[in-house]
Amino acid sequence: MMNNSNIATFSSDSSNYKYFFVILSLLFFSSAFLYWHVFIDLVDIWNEKEEYSHGFIIPFLSFYLLWQKKETILAEKFSPSWWGVIISILAMILYFIGTVGDVYFLLRFSYILLLIGMALSVFGVKTTHLMLVPILFISFSFPLPPVLQATLTAKLQLISSQLGVSLIHACRIPVFLEGNIIDLGNYKLQVVEACSGLRYLFPLMSLAFICAYMYHVAFWKRAIVFLTSIPVTVFMNSFRIGVIGILVDNWGISMAEGFIHDFEGWIVFMACFLVLFFEMWVLSWNERQQKGWGDVFGLVVSTTGSRSSSISFPTNLYPSIAILLGILVTIATVKPLGERDDVIPPRKQFYSFPTQLSNWSGHADTLDKNTIDFLGLSDYILFNFSSPTNNWINFYVAYYETQKHGAVPHSPKLCIPGGGWEITEISEFKSNNIDLNRAIIAKGNNRQLVYYWYRQKGENIANEYLFKWNTFLNSFKYQRTDGALIRLTTPIAPDESITLADQRLQQFMVLIDNQISSYVPD
Repeated sequence: MMNNSNIATFSSDSSNYKYFFVILSLLFFSSAFLYWHVFIDLVDIWNEKEEYSHGFIIPFLSFYLLWQKKETILAEKFSPSWWGVIISILAMILYFIGTVGDVYFLLRFSYILLLIGMALSVFGVKTTHLMLVPILFISFSFPLPPVLQATLTAKLQLISSQLGVSLIHACRIPVFLEGNIIDLGNYKLQVVEACSGLRYLFPLMSLAFICAYMYHVAFWKRAIVFLTSIPVTVFMNSFRIGVIGILVDNWGISMAEGFIHDFEGWIVFMACFLVLFFEMWVLSWNERQQKGWGDVFGLVVSTTGSRSSSISFPTNLYPSIAILLGILVTIATVKPLGERDDVIPPRKQFYSFPTQLSNWSGHADTLDKNTIDFLGLSDYILFNFSSPTNNWINFYVAYYETQKHGAVPHSPKLCIPGGGWEITEISEFKSNNIDLNRAIIAKGNNRQLVYYWYRQKGENIANEYLFKWNTFLNSFKYQRTDGALIRLTTPIAPDESITLADQRLQQFMVLIDNQISSYVPD
């Protein structure tokens, strides 16, 4: 099955090109129809999120990289391979999982696999090898999975805040850092998600990849150019935050807002590019002594060999036809699964949650609109419960009626450090038949005990990846992706043992367990 011999072929006369272009056109239009909703979602993300706005130019750059190699590609003899069918089957499996679970990250990469499979089935292994990098480059326009994006954002926020404060300290300006809050005394600056550096990191990594690809030097030098784009972005963004802090300390909070803030961002990106270009200039010192600038930096399009006047069209079209049939079957059977609306189960709204649980009295707190929008919450509760013995427990539930298009609970492991707290201990734990995460956090001399877990369709889950797997299964079986994050927090007094704090939370868990099913439906 894997061999490329033409066991059953179309006629190889001059009219064969007609069959070739018909099959090629059908592959193009059927795959475009299959992934049309994925393309629309990508365009929306490019338009709405600055860190991915460079995605608009990625397809054009990918086409340019292919165009550069057109002479070499057309000079090859097209030899269709059945390996393309195997890879396309893997792409369709990913498409099924991504469609049922609404995992757009898998849908996007299944398209990359399908492109590779189609290239193998039409042009063969040798020609596909020439096209591989331009095809893979399209993935630089894809957003990260929500979990990975949240993790990376949180870590970059902390790193940028710490390095930025180090610069402010170096200028002998009194400053205090608490998580992502830079306290200058008269002013407080919050390093929000938009200041994490991702809006520079992704475009610069894309640019560095193109530069490394077109850079005609040793592979290790090209690898350095690409990999160093990450620390360069992080350090330059930290420098920007530090400069903003210095400007705010001298000229007021207006230095961190509006046009000046955005203009500083453009300066940072251009500075990153200049550092990248200088790095390429230094690494290519020897090569530039032997070749011109155009050759070293890939500005001269070379034509390897000479192409014959006629193109060698493939005679074995059966791998392409097999993939076309697979696409049509997927359109008919799998694509409709993604068009189903989620079943939204009936439930009580959290505003009706009782404020009195046994001897605990609750007082509602609220989240600001920006936070609610960022988290993508359908409903939430944030109560501070106090007891007659002056103990208190913070009770928080983030509910999602559907977890599609990136609306997923954010792990407290990511949010806690952003508030200036350090997680000193964390482990999975079982209490009252509930699997949960138990964490001890500290800020200075203050300590708190945190319990958190996920609840979905009556099941309590500690592991966030198991929670996502359950979301996929529930989507496939019941058309439901609703779920919630539940978190309990209580302070540990200086003279109190952790065991007493554990008992307090565990007793409170029994009280809320009698209520929670009405608000997070089974």
